[in-house]
Amino acid sequence: MKKKLGALVALVLLFSVGVSAQRTTTLKLNEVLVVNNDNYQDGYGSKSPWIEIFNNSAGSVDLKGCFLTTDKNNPTMYMIPKGDVQTKVRPYQHMLFWADAKPGRGTFHTNFTFDPTKANYLALYDSDGKTLIDEVTIPASQTADVSYGLVEDGVSNWVVLSNITPSTNNRTLDSNEKIENFKRNDPTGFGMTLTAMMVVFLGLFILFAVFKLVGNIAVSITKRNAQKQAKATGTEVSNTGEEAGEVFAAIGMALHEFTNNMHDDESTILTIRKVQRNYSPWSSKIQSLRETPKRK
Repeated sequence: MKKKLGALVALVLLFSVGVSAQRTTTLKLNEVLVVNNDNYQDGYGSKSPWIEIFNNSAGSVDLKGCFLTTDKNNPTMYMIPKGDVQTKVRPYQHMLFWADAKPGRGTFHTNFTFDPTKANYLALYDSDGKTLIDEVTIPASQTADVSYGLVEDGVSNWVVLSNITPSTNNRTLDSNEKIENFKRNDPTGFGMTLTAMMVVFLGLFILFAVFKLVGNIAVSITKRNAQKQAKATGTEVSNTGEEAGEVFAAIGMALHEFTNNMHDDESTILTIRKVQRNYSPWSSKIQSLRETPKRK
């Protein structure tokens, strides 16, 4: 029993590690600025090169323990600290690192920087220091305050971006693509009308089917209970749950007459009847004094 339990725990741990490793692969190097003369500045007021990482998944991913490097032979050049709670990247969000070679300034300041005179290699490795998550080579002679990034966050090709967007989307959508496609393919709105009607009628059909099924189940349960009762009492019951409409009409009329007899015949006259009561609380012994008050 203990061996089976240990094997189960080991499988769970391996599965959790596998899921964690799989989720880190959704991280993407998204945008890089090599020469920062008059652009975004850090919390110290310095304008340094920066690296933007994008989480291209619907779940949060923690960067703690992962590595950033500019050397293929040294994948563990800068380890992202594990003790910082701010290293978790939310779904489809960005995280910015400063390549200023000043790691003493905090978690998001690397121990390396870029050389603007030559091509710069950049890679992101998983926490094991061996699994490559993403890599890119930034061409040499980058223009000041012009970044190099993906056309669209997490996908597409690397291009020169004249519109620098640190910690935000590389491409901003000014319109809803789905709505535009709908307008283009259905300009008269006939398709939308037909779709709406089909949804309504489909919903009504489903409701009919559900009520029909529930009714059949109720009838079958009633028959079963009646047969059990007949078997216990020795009587014979037939056609239970299949009574004619006249029977239900008679039951309804009887209920109607019964409820009418409980009220006045006149619908607009309130009848007050005197209630004969032999008992009066004023003559009750409970309300009387049990002892005669004594004068002092």
